[in-house]
Amino acid sequence: MSELVRIRVPTHAQPPPTAPADASIPSAASTDPDAPAVYLETFGCQMNEADTALIAGQLTGAGYRRVDDPAAADVILVNTCAIREKAEDRVWGRTSQLLRHRAAKPDLVIGITGCMAEHLREKVAARAPYIRVVAGPDSYRQIAAMVGRARAGERVVDVTLDKAEVYEGLDGIPDDDGVSGQVTIQRGCDKFCSFCVVPFTRGRERAVPPREVLRAVRSLVARGYGEVMLLGQTVNSYRHEDVDFAALLRAVAEVDGVRRIRFTSPYPKDVSDALVRAMAELPQVMPQLHLPLQAGSDAVLERMRRGYTRAEFLDIVTRVRTAIPDISLSTDLMVGFCGETDEDHAQTIEMMRTIRFDQAYMFRYSDRGITHAARRLVDDVPDAVKGARLQEVIALQEEHTRAAHAAHVGRRVEVLVGGLARRNDRLVGRSEHNYNVLLPLGCGRAGELIPAVVRESTGHSLVAEPMSPPAAAAAP
Repeated sequence: MSELVRIRVPTHAQPPPTAPADASIPSAASTDPDAPAVYLETFGCQMNEADTALIAGQLTGAGYRRVDDPAAADVILVNTCAIREKAEDRVWGRTSQLLRHRAAKPDLVIGITGCMAEHLREKVAARAPYIRVVAGPDSYRQIAAMVGRARAGERVVDVTLDKAEVYEGLDGIPDDDGVSGQVTIQRGCDKFCSFCVVPFTRGRERAVPPREVLRAVRSLVARGYGEVMLLGQTVNSYRHEDVDFAALLRAVAEVDGVRRIRFTSPYPKDVSDALVRAMAELPQVMPQLHLPLQAGSDAVLERMRRGYTRAEFLDIVTRVRTAIPDISLSTDLMVGFCGETDEDHAQTIEMMRTIRFDQAYMFRYSDRGITHAARRLVDDVPDAVKGARLQEVIALQEEHTRAAHAAHVGRRVEVLVGGLARRNDRLVGRSEHNYNVLLPLGCGRAGELIPAVVRESTGHSLVAEPMSPPAAAAAP
C-alpha cells in the first residue's frame, strides 16, 4: 500500500442521514458522558484506515464513546504503519506528544496497534514504557478486552499473527465521507519483496470468503455508499477456493446499488487477462489502475524480488491500455535501493517518460531491519544521492501529472460528489479517472453523480461546471 496519512476517527463519523438502517452495522457511539472516551488516530495506508474503522466498531460495541480531542480521552490508540522508517519516527514522536495528556489524567491508557506494534513489539517497552496496549493487526477481535485490562492496570501485548483471521462478520465504523467505502478482501502477503515488512507484520496472504465480501458491500450500499474500494496488500492476487479476483469483481458489480468500484493495491505480475477483460467490460469498474513499478532497472527489480522485468511491466501496461485506452495509471516509485547506480536510476526515469503515469507515490529506500534487503544487501546509496534522485523523480512526475490534468480540459466527466472543499467555497468530488474535481456550490449533494465539463486545471485538481443548471439552494 502507498501514501502515508494521519486520520482522526471523529465523533460525527456516521452514515448519511438518509441512509437506511442496517442491523448488522455497529450502533452509534454512546452519548453517556460517564462512558469511557476513546481517541483513535491512524498512520498509514487505506488498509490501516479500514482497520481503524474495525477497532472503532469493536470499542463502540463495548460501550466506549469516541472523541475528537485526545485531551478528553480516557484511552488513546494510535494505529501504526511500519512500511518506512519515516512512518515509525512519526509515530514515536506522536505518542510522545500524546503523553502530555497524562498530566491531567494519570490513568490515561495510551496504546499502539497495527504493523508497527507487530514489527517493534520487543522495543516498545524499552523505548516507550508509557504505552500500555500493544495490539498487532490480528488481535482486533480482542481489542475491547485488551483495553479493559490496561485500564485495570495491566500492560497488555498481543501481536500473534493468525493464519485464519479475516474478521469475518465484523463491521467497522469508518472515518470517511459516507460516499466511498472500503472493504478489505485480503489480508497479509505472500510476495516477500526484499524491501517490504508486510509479510512479517501482517502475516501470510489469506482471502476473505466471497460471501463475506458481498455481505460487506451490501452493508455499505444499505448505508448510502455509492462507491466501493476493495482493499488488499496485493488485491488482485485474491483467490478463495475457485474464485479469483476477476470473478469476485464481477460478483461485486452485480450487487444492486453499487455505482462505482475501485481496488488497491494490485500486484503487476498478477494483472491477468481475465482481470483486464472484467475491467473493460464492467461499467461499474472505474478506468483507473494503480500499478506499482518501484524501479525501472532489471538489476534493481531483481534485487527487490519483484517478480517481473521492465519489459514484462511494459507488456502489462500495453495490454491494459489496449483494452481500456482511456485508463488512468498511477504507480509507486522507490529511489536509492541497495546497489542502485546512476544508470539504474536513469532507467527508472526512462520508464517514467515512456509510460507517463498520471500520478505516483514516490519514496526513498529505508532499511526496515527484518527484511531480506536489510539482512543480506547493503544500503550503500548515500542519503544525499537518494534525496537528489527523489527530487528528480518528483519533478518529472509533476510534469506528467499536470499534463494529464490539462488534457482533460474541455472533456466531459462524471463527478461523484464527496462534500465541501477545504475552503468551503466549492464542492469536491472524484472523476471516473480518480482525479480531484472542484464544482460550484449548489450543484449537487454528497453522493450524487454530476455530469460536468472541465473548464480548467489547477495542476492537481480539475475545475468543472455541471452540464445542467445548478439546483437552487442544494446543500452538500
